[in-house]
Amino acid sequence: MPSARLLVLFGSQTGTAQDVSERLGREARRRQLSCRVQALDSYPVVNLINEPLVIFVCATTGQGDPPDNMKSFWRFIFRRSLPSTALCQMDFAVLGLGDSSYTKFNFIAKKLHRRLLQLGGSALLPVCLGDDQHELGPDAAIDPWLQDLWEKVLGPHPVPLNLDLGPPGVPWPSKFTLQFLKDTPSLDPEELCVARTDPQGPPSELQPFLAPMVSNQRVTGPSHFQDVRLIEFDVSDSGISFAAGDVVLIQPENMASHVQQFCQALGLDPEQHFTLQPREPGVACPARLPQPCSMRRLVSQYLDIASVPRRSFFELLACLSPHELEREKLREFSSAQGQEELCEYCTRPRRTVLEVLCDFPHTAAAVPPDYLLDLVPLIRPRAFSIASSLRVREEGQPRGAGGQAGGPAGQGAHCPLPQAHPSRLQILVAVVQYRTRLREPRRGLCSSWLASLDPAQGPVRVPLWVRSGGLTFPKMPDVPVIMVGPGTGVAPFRAAIQERVAQGETGNVLFFGCRRRDQDFYWEAEWKQLQARGCLTLVTAFSREQEQKMYVQHRLRALGPLVWELLDGRGAHFYLAGNAKYMPANVCDTLLSIFREEGGLSGPDAAAYLAQLQRTLRFQTETWA
Repeated sequence: MPSARLLVLFGSQTGTAQDVSERLGREARRRQLSCRVQALDSYPVVNLINEPLVIFVCATTGQGDPPDNMKSFWRFIFRRSLPSTALCQMDFAVLGLGDSSYTKFNFIAKKLHRRLLQLGGSALLPVCLGDDQHELGPDAAIDPWLQDLWEKVLGPHPVPLNLDLGPPGVPWPSKFTLQFLKDTPSLDPEELCVARTDPQGPPSELQPFLAPMVSNQRVTGPSHFQDVRLIEFDVSDSGISFAAGDVVLIQPENMASHVQQFCQALGLDPEQHFTLQPREPGVACPARLPQPCSMRRLVSQYLDIASVPRRSFFELLACLSPHELEREKLREFSSAQGQEELCEYCTRPRRTVLEVLCDFPHTAAAVPPDYLLDLVPLIRPRAFSIASSLRVREEGQPRGAGGQAGGPAGQGAHCPLPQAHPSRLQILVAVVQYRTRLREPRRGLCSSWLASLDPAQGPVRVPLWVRSGGLTFPKMPDVPVIMVGPGTGVAPFRAAIQERVAQGETGNVLFFGCRRRDQDFYWEAEWKQLQARGCLTLVTAFSREQEQKMYVQHRLRALGPLVWELLDGRGAHFYLAGNAKYMPANVCDTLLSIFREEGGLSGPDAAAYLAQLQRTLRFQTETWA
């Protein structure tokens, strides 16, 4: 088996698949294999026929969708014109990353594995199914799979390992070098800003729109355990357009106090400016990073020092450490045998990059600035379901109403929507804060940053852009929709209901659940007004208002005949959004029960009926851990 040339191709949405791929590359080089690591869409896919050995590392997103940086590859590899012998010279293995709380767990990896076999490829191993829900994370599946992989690749007589990638204590070369400037650039800070208030073309990750924040209002009661915000942005003249089911991506920043603490721990001057240079040809600098850039800006807007570090972080930190005791502990954390201890130290209590560096002060003080971008991942944008529709006029009358309410424009013209605005984008944000055994509470980076912004104290601008979401609503008229959205899961359904009512659609059924009607009943007045006007059927479940807890699945079951009639009799679409932990499985179990009891289906037939709804996109979910 050829083993001198190894290609690792990844499709990554949040950075985990890329991190795993880079780990694969390091392990391959330790085994004296020539290895390239590339994003799938940056690789010329027609060259795949000449590759002897390829490892695919693929995440699954949304409703079983490929990540953005492998969508072109995905379309190509499933062309019907490709011959069944196209990849007959290629040995391959597929490593999947997913979340078992989703119905289509690791769908992309499984489907790619089958397709590569169809094209004549030879599988070295069964597909690896990494699971975010496992207590040890994806590594629980990845570690033993990689051990088997190297045995297959290298055969019964593996080459000697070069575990230190060079002389003892010397890490692998950094991707970039930082060239520090003697003088501070005389550029205005706004000139260095990558985001613009007037972007050319639709805003994107490379050029987000600096949207003015119009309002930032807490919408939960003062005694409620969680701070939930309704935040509104002005997207006038931005080129942004969106529909129900779309999401807005927001690029957050680190807290100023954390930035200062990080710079102190590593001995960095926040005001020092630098330019970034790749060490190897063909390696691009981070696209959003301005050149030159200050250290303060790098740390505050680019380095995710509030993230929980991955195993590779400890591996590199051990190589960089000059302190014997700290280095020994870091090596233990990065070893396969030390994963339970690493989980106890870092993963379970959600210890951050910054906190780990403070726990290893001698090592942190010795980290060369060149390694900052190898050591700390970049801040990833956070996605929020859009909770408003552009189809609604500010005065609350649906666009295209054609005059007076109830006029000839259609049945939806009599359903005004208060608190809806044109050229405005609204999101519902649960501010993440919880306690672990660590002294400081854990805080979500983006939600806490957004909650700290107060437009009443002065202008606030937030970098954002929009992309298609995982929910698509029926375009055919008169198709009813059943929406189950407990808590902040109701956000995308508010946009959908606004949009559908503006188009004259009244077959809207919303199951909403929360703890108490006086504490976290989001948009109560709006729902009740739409219900009174015949535009909405609202079903509520307040879990803490009676001795026996009541959840959305209980209300679904109680209205089983209505649910079955809408689905089977009227071709309704069913949507589910919210926390992934228990609710999606409970709702699915309830639906199967309804299919059996109201539809008279057997157990297997009920399961097949639900699967058919999923295949035809009449059952869609948007859940998060």
